[in-house]
Amino acid sequence: MSRTGILFFPAFDWSLGSSHPEREERLLYTQEQLFEEGILDLPQIKQFTPRLASLPEVLQAQALFPTPLTYPETLDAHLVAAGSAVLLGEARLKGEIKNGFVLVRPPGHHSGATVWGNRGFCTLNNEAILVNQLRARYGIKKIAIVDTDVHHGDGSQDIFYHDPNVLFISLHQDGRTLYPGSGFVNEQGGPNAWGQTLNIPLPPGTGDEGYHYVLETWVLPRLQAFAPELIINSAGQDNHFTDPLASMNLTASGYGRITELLKPDLAVLEGGYSIEGALPFVNLAILLALAGEDYHHVQEPQKIGRSSLPLETLKPYVESLKKQYQTIKPNFTRQNKRFFPSGNWVHIPHSVFYDTEGFQETRHDYVRECDNCAGTVYIESQRSHSQKSALVRIPFQACPACEQAGYDLWEHIQRQNEDIKSALLQNQLHNQHDVWQRKKD
Repeated sequence: MSRTGILFFPAFDWSLGSSHPEREERLLYTQEQLFEEGILDLPQIKQFTPRLASLPEVLQAQALFPTPLTYPETLDAHLVAAGSAVLLGEARLKGEIKNGFVLVRPPGHHSGATVWGNRGFCTLNNEAILVNQLRARYGIKKIAIVDTDVHHGDGSQDIFYHDPNVLFISLHQDGRTLYPGSGFVNEQGGPNAWGQTLNIPLPPGTGDEGYHYVLETWVLPRLQAFAPELIINSAGQDNHFTDPLASMNLTASGYGRITELLKPDLAVLEGGYSIEGALPFVNLAILLALAGEDYHHVQEPQKIGRSSLPLETLKPYVESLKKQYQTIKPNFTRQNKRFFPSGNWVHIPHSVFYDTEGFQETRHDYVRECDNCAGTVYIESQRSHSQKSALVRIPFQACPACEQAGYDLWEHIQRQNEDIKSALLQNQLHNQHDVWQRKKD
């Protein structure tokens, strides 16, 4: 029998505050709803027990600065959320399930390649850790992440921006109207992965018809052309018409249709803060769609009170976005530091605001242009007025030149670069990592 896996982790011991939108009650009402409906008794539903991700699993996707040892025990809930995603992904690849729903918190899609703390309620990126572990252990090469959270998945985009073998698609409320203020059509990937990032910013008021239209006419053809081995859905539920943090108009059955269209191998819970009015019904519809059951009867108790954007208004807007996406050409700045190995290096500066803790991260990213692989990545990162840290990434399927470039940079950091006080080497080619910290004089 083809089975659908489900895994709950409400994270009772992790909260940003008793009245905060991201709190433990987010999943309790869902559990009660699924029990009451008898969904977990269906023969095709298989429940799994959460597990903890290891620090090495995290460090193959993200750099924890200034060093991993500075992170307190409060990271435990994030490690369980990430580990649970990996567990269900492994079950999918082992053939134990045909698809799965990772119902966990804390969320993760705002957490990027470098991590100095929590931002957008996220510290670890569950999907990125999942994707890189499946690639490292099972040899999966092509994976698509489709982020349907109402907020742009800027952290996931950041981690895979230079990777041609990961297609990242984000459908979200326009960043000019909502946190984190990014996710526009000009953000299409780095020099070795141009076109592998697709952002579709949608106007406030977009509802079921609009989302389904965009999926059918843009997202699904792009997925078909990429032909991924796995599809991961970052299943944020804050597009619902009752959500207090956004302005979209999706319904529970509308989410079921999104799941039916995408046919994800795994759906991983992200945002969604209408704890009683939306989450139990949206999660029910998604699970039913994954299990091949009828979800059309799932109806939330409230009626849509916001004005909805008509489909005839949305269509020309989407067509205009498509034209913009197709006409934008890559325009990168090449900059070689004196200690860089041979090759052309593209410089991409970043400034990242950590809203949860109220500080700024300044980043300078450099990627080695390469016709044969994703290219070695070198990142210098600094939290407001702190010491600099660095990340060196040797990518999956790295060519010999890029592999050697990574080793050369790593050696230089330790021996000659006095500005860098701590660093991480992500050797994705050999599924290894190394953490280094400059000794105090």
